[in-house]
Amino acid sequence: MADHFPNESNENSLSPARPEEVADALSYALRYDERGRPRPHGGEMVAGLAAQHLAQHLERAGFVLMRKRPGRPHSAG
Repeated sequence: MADHFPNESNENSLSPARPEEVADALSYALRYDERGRPRPHGGEMVAGLAAQHLAQHLERAGFVLMRKRPGRPHSAG
């Protein structure tokens, strides 16, 4: 049995996420729910500030977050 998915390459499939990418992802998660609907409290500015603070703290604490490389675009047709 294989330890990986058949269409996934083990070679260079992950790369370190930049702090800006982490902050953007956290900000989005704070503003929207799992369906992509805005959370009732709004707070775009507060979410952005909180996300920056969390991303900086993770970096200072020595965490390295990895990001998958984007896959090939599908062909519709």
